[in-house]
Amino acid sequence: MHRKTFVSAIVAVYVLGFVVVGAAMAMHHMPGKGVTVNPARATWTTGFFLEAIYSRALEELGYKVKDPKKLANPIFYQSLANGDVDYWANGWFPLHNAQLPKDFNKKATTIGYVVKAGGMQGYLASKAHVDKFGIKTLADFKRPEVQKAFDANKDGKADLVACPPGWGCEKVITHHLKVYGLENHVNQIKAAYEASMADAVARFNAGEPVLYYTWAPNWTIYKMKPGKDVMWIGVPEIIPAPPQKGMESALVASGINGAVSDPLKVGWIANDIRVVANKKFLDKNPAAKRLFEVMSIPLEDIALQNNRMFGGENTEKDIERHVSEWIALNKDKWDGWLEEARKAAK
Repeated sequence: MHRKTFVSAIVAVYVLGFVVVGAAMAMHHMPGKGVTVNPARATWTTGFFLEAIYSRALEELGYKVKDPKKLANPIFYQSLANGDVDYWANGWFPLHNAQLPKDFNKKATTIGYVVKAGGMQGYLASKAHVDKFGIKTLADFKRPEVQKAFDANKDGKADLVACPPGWGCEKVITHHLKVYGLENHVNQIKAAYEASMADAVARFNAGEPVLYYTWAPNWTIYKMKPGKDVMWIGVPEIIPAPPQKGMESALVASGINGAVSDPLKVGWIANDIRVVANKKFLDKNPAAKRLFEVMSIPLEDIALQNNRMFGGENTEKDIERHVSEWIALNKDKWDGWLEEARKAAK
């Protein structure tokens, strides 16, 4: 071989080698390239931020993430099992256990913890009226004077801002009213939660009594602060709803700020907020799987963002800005998650 030709061949081999290595490195950097992801998100607005931030992380790994489908819980879990959607970051467990289809565990799974034991939930009432009437549990709403005070729509029953149909909390609230004999004493307001709670805040600000169910993280905790404005009240005795059976001890909690007693018979379990994903999707996408395993968002940060949404920053553009701002404040943590995901794709 001519010397010139030989040198050219060697150069070509080296160049080709660099191209191949470079392409491999690029694929490693963007392991999701060429893959389209179909996310879903909850119907409650306080879950929108979680969908947006997990979707952003997937995008930074190279995935093409479609606009999320907003689905009620039972429809989401069935759609996930069917493979129509790939995941969401809005699973509340054990609250959602009762809404899983029979074949769920064969086709889908929970993975990682968005917030572990962060989903505190229960009933709150305006502190001034808790003090005035000596309210301790839901059973106090059988008392005529309490019923009358909390009867905002004048139908003869105390009004409770509850949950819209299809939410996991709706079933538990209905269970409570039934087993504690409160169906003829308490009226569930099942309209859109945001609008119902906005009305409750307005009534509270006007000095009127309010009774409502809520959860944390949630903007309601910022607008009416437990211990100062409202108090967590309990249930008269522990009678678990179907998804709570076997976990009776978790229905009583200690150290709750703003509770009428310590411990408090909450009647609710502090839920784990988790990613729930289709198994086939996870098997085909080890980077996404590892991301879901290691990623989490502090409860306080979620609640703060939720409060900003309630204050008017509630457009999709606003939520995307909130995500960008959170990432900027947590860059080392964010980069660490992405690196863990990229390593899993090797």
